[in-house]
Amino acid sequence: MKKILLLALIVLSQNVTGQEAIVPQSALEKVADFKGQQVTGISLSDTGRIFANFPRWRRNVEYSVVEIGENREAAPYPNAQWNSWKVGDKDQDSIFVAVQSVISSEEELFVLDTRNPLFKGVVSNPRIFVFDLESNKLKHIYELGDDSFYRDSYINDLRVDRMNNHIYLTDSNHAGLVVIDLETGESQRVLSDHYSTLAETDELTINGKQYRNTIHSDGIALDEAEGLLYYHSLTGYTLYTVPTKILRDGSKEEIQKAVKEVAKTTAPDGMILNSDGMLYLADLENNAIMRYNTNSGEQEVLAQGEKIRWADTFSIYNGYLYFTNSRINEVKGDISNMDFSIYRIKL
Repeated sequence: MKKILLLALIVLSQNVTGQEAIVPQSALEKVADFKGQQVTGISLSDTGRIFANFPRWRRNVEYSVVEIGENREAAPYPNAQWNSWKVGDKDQDSIFVAVQSVISSEEELFVLDTRNPLFKGVVSNPRIFVFDLESNKLKHIYELGDDSFYRDSYINDLRVDRMNNHIYLTDSNHAGLVVIDLETGESQRVLSDHYSTLAETDELTINGKQYRNTIHSDGIALDEAEGLLYYHSLTGYTLYTVPTKILRDGSKEEIQKAVKEVAKTTAPDGMILNSDGMLYLADLENNAIMRYNTNSGEQEVLAQGEKIRWADTFSIYNGYLYFTNSRINEVKGDISNMDFSIYRIKL
């Protein structure tokens, strides 16, 4: 039965991406290129500053977090010292160890440090560094409590709920979500190993080749106005929501009962919700970017082609959708001669 369901989901993915793309591939504009440095996260500030990050998946990471200038050159953010940690160094508070995501919100930059370099286990509590973008100085550190993560956790992505002063995060290696109270700093783990946060398959088919991995709750998007959190496993085809109020205040049983299946989709990595109710997500298996109308339930192909190579993370600024190409399925070993890029699409 499980195999039949999986085949049905794969067929759904193929049918959805059989549509003609809304934006031709020629309209995709390259923003930045990184040789030998695998970029995953991107976020643009309210003033258009561009930040990106590089996970500590291997030893030769030059910088964990950078700001991309007008000349398209990347400079370490906030400075070189913060980006100086190497595998084997002592763990410190004022230094990045293994950054997976950056999110700009109201002129603050939230830097998510998994503290899990090389996927060999968490070396200290995962944390979020918050920087004031006016001064570029550290403003706050939110450290996950011991009950909010496991040694094999890989805290993957986050969304900032300004309306309710909370942060919501996904754990892609040990399925679950984490909720942090911005006022108290307290964290709690929810939906741990729940069906909605668990992966649905252990492989994807990309360009005719099998990508074998099991990646749980990964993509996350927040609808502040409606009080809904959207989330999705990476190796999976189901989009879920849960009310943020219940995430914050509900019991374990209430949270589990409040989870709703929204739609069957393609297999994505990151996601982002625009103010018009459009949810943008990747179709990893078809080198495409999809958009899902949360009001009507319609899905369509935004863009597709060779310029989209594992669209990892999205950011929206001034009518453009920015995304990173992390090429995860293509990496087999040495990446020193591989190019990893950031593109943007006019919406």
